[in-house]
Amino acid sequence: EVIALGAAIDYVTGIGVERIAAHESELLEYATRRLREINSVRLIGTARDKAAIVSFELDGIHPHDVGTILDREGVAVRTGHHCAQPVMQRFQIPATTRASFAFYNTKEDIDALIKGIDRVSEVFS
Repeated sequence: EVIALGAAIDYVTGIGVERIAAHESELLEYATRRLREINSVRLIGTARDKAAIVSFELDGIHPHDVGTILDREGVAVRTGHHCAQPVMQRFQIPATTRASFAFYNTKEDIDALIKGIDRVSEVFS
């Protein structure tokens, strides 16, 4: 385990933490812009300086249904409370769909998410 951790640290150091952060920030900006183009999407959590994670609701469609269809479209997301049930109760949000981005993701991955959301909307229209 120690050897694997060392290899992982060397890998990330080789890429550069600053480069990783810049790439993830660019992906977050792109995903946020693309999701805001969809009228039925409500973004949850839009702080200025945040991790490369987008949580959202799709009008009238339960997040578990969104996640199931996205999974069938080859898009990996998480759905549920995300260990934030008290705050979700406070704001009366039953659950969200969450997409997370890292240095290995691309804008094409986000485009696949958007295409998958379009498919979800087709199924439920």
